[in-house]
Amino acid sequence: MNQEQKSGKIFDVVVIKRLFVFMKPYTRQFVLLIFLIILLAALVPATPLLIQYTIDNYIVQANYSGLHIMVAVMIGLLLIQSVMQYYNTYLSGWLGQHIIRDIRIALYKHLLQLRLKFYDNTPIGRLVTRTISDIETLSDVFSEGLAAIAGDILQLIVILAVMFSIDWRLTLISLCMLPLLLLSTYIFKEKIKDSFNEVRTAVSNLNSFVQEHITGMSIVQIFNSEQAEFKKFNEINREHKRANLKSVLYYSVYYPVAEVISAACTGLLVWYGARGILNEDITAGTLTAFIMFISMFFRPIRMIADRFNTLQLGIVSTDRILKLLDSKEFITNEGSFRPTDMKGEVKFEHVWFAYNNEEYVLKDISLHVKAGETLALVGATGAGKSSVINLLSRFYEINKGHIYIDNVDLQEYELNALRDKIGVVLQDVFLFSDTIMQNITLGNPAITREKVLEAAELVGARKFIERLPDGFDYNVMERGATLSVGQRQLISFVRAMVYDPKIIVLDEATSSVDTETEEMIQQAIEKLMRGRTSIVIAHRLSTIQKANKIIVLDKGEIKEQGTHEELLAKEGFYTQLYRMQYKEVV
Repeated sequence: MNQEQKSGKIFDVVVIKRLFVFMKPYTRQFVLLIFLIILLAALVPATPLLIQYTIDNYIVQANYSGLHIMVAVMIGLLLIQSVMQYYNTYLSGWLGQHIIRDIRIALYKHLLQLRLKFYDNTPIGRLVTRTISDIETLSDVFSEGLAAIAGDILQLIVILAVMFSIDWRLTLISLCMLPLLLLSTYIFKEKIKDSFNEVRTAVSNLNSFVQEHITGMSIVQIFNSEQAEFKKFNEINREHKRANLKSVLYYSVYYPVAEVISAACTGLLVWYGARGILNEDITAGTLTAFIMFISMFFRPIRMIADRFNTLQLGIVSTDRILKLLDSKEFITNEGSFRPTDMKGEVKFEHVWFAYNNEEYVLKDISLHVKAGETLALVGATGAGKSSVINLLSRFYEINKGHIYIDNVDLQEYELNALRDKIGVVLQDVFLFSDTIMQNITLGNPAITREKVLEAAELVGARKFIERLPDGFDYNVMERGATLSVGQRQLISFVRAMVYDPKIIVLDEATSSVDTETEEMIQQAIEKLMRGRTSIVIAHRLSTIQKANKIIVLDKGEIKEQGTHEELLAKEGFYTQLYRMQYKEVV
């Protein structure tokens, strides 16, 4: 059984104990909720007792004036119970919503601090489920789980104690069918738990399928796979329906069975009680009170199976959330150096790096880029070019060796201060579903609109942006779907420019655009690189011929380095790459 399917223990002490840590700021509200639960449980028997007293002392005696008083008392008690029940329900919901808000904030803050290696190994869908679905399930622990179960159990104890204090014989008659009800409740609980697991798995499969195929709809339509994919969807949807109908079946069977058992108890009680009334051993008021007690006693037992399943699912969700919060995949941020004026000199000294164990993707890399110079990295796919820039921004930690910026070890830099000075423009530009202005500033209040306009003018993006509806306030939709590749790339240049980095990294920045757009982008790149240390990754060797130094990587090792002319003269790896591209052009 996988993590999405398991049900876990109902009372996992460790999980509940840690959950209560989030409740600590709301101790007063929690204590008030417990007080209301106890008070409501204590008031539950009051109505049957008042009815018993009214029947035996006023109705039988035909005392109408006393009857009116008792009716008024019962109405007053009903109003008090209604008000208390309102505050009990509202407070449990309020408490649950505040706690899951705090947990969701803590979880998202935690996710922001995890290193990229964690995201490489963890499906995004699972993280979305933890942050949204699991936390929503957790809210039910407070609104329908812990507090409700505690209230039900306390109510059962109070009712049972009052029943025995009134008449032990009627109590035993009332409870004679209880074992049968408990057995049916247990069977129902186990069956509905299994069906809940099936429903949850079916929902997860349905969500994954829909998300994946809507994202890849262009592939589905290009290859005429609509009918085949529809059949797959229909099968998954059918399984979802079957799982839900299974749970509906269990509810349809259990509640009528519970009602029949309750009715049988009432029938036995009336039969025995009527004989007692005829023999004057039992009063009419006592029998009436016990009939009411049976209804009050059996109702929480019927509900408790549902509540236990709710609590069980909540505990499992909590356990999964806590395991994510316990993840220690952090980039260590123990450095304290915050440069006021970074020059941008970069050194790699005997750097080794592996994404997994010791399968090194960079092997003994040493390179030196002086402040203001341009270094170009070339090589086949998988040579290790992108790994170099990932290490420079400390998205990953090196296994061996040292990296220096301005002769200061990268580990000594305060992480935010380091990344403030490094601008990265990737081949696959990511834009959020927001305005162009927000995608450029990323919500940084220190970046003014005037600074954005100036940067956009400088890199040549202002004209096309202002031609869009709403200009800089145009919503680019998810991943910038309404813009061309070149437009998204220009926006990423503006974003890098407004942060004014001392080191600029360009990763395949022009490999996915046409020649005309590439010329426009090349002009933007020249302006962006001016006065900055630049590290450029490119497949098109024509774009890096002016670089101060070119390094050729192959299988994680430096094979050659030098200027464009020096490397061509060597007749080695670079020359081979150059001639292959020249043939393609010809």
